[in-house]
Amino acid sequence: MSPASEQLAQTFAECKPVFFALSEIARQQILLLLSEHEALNVNQIAEQLPLSRPAISHHLKILRDCGLVQVLPRGTENLHLLSATSAVELLARCAAELNALGPE
Repeated sequence: MSPASEQLAQTFAECKPVFFALSEIARQQILLLLSEHEALNVNQIAEQLPLSRPAISHHLKILRDCGLVQVLPRGTENLHLLSATSAVELLARCAAELNALGPE
């Protein structure tokens, strides 16, 4: 395997959590909802999506773990906000590496 292919394989491995997070429609819906608001708690998300609070919490954990969502503690509640910059940069790097391997 060429050095460029090895680098792309490593980048694919780094992207795996982001790809997994984006593969589920419920998580996509949460991201879209957060993109329309500054920050929301689990109850506010549950009011707008047909998901239970435990399901939303589960999906938020996956989104947090891969860097798409950030938690902001406010008093007794946790607010969730979109923080996709690092994940988007990683995906852009993956696309650029993949593009560099292919024919023009």
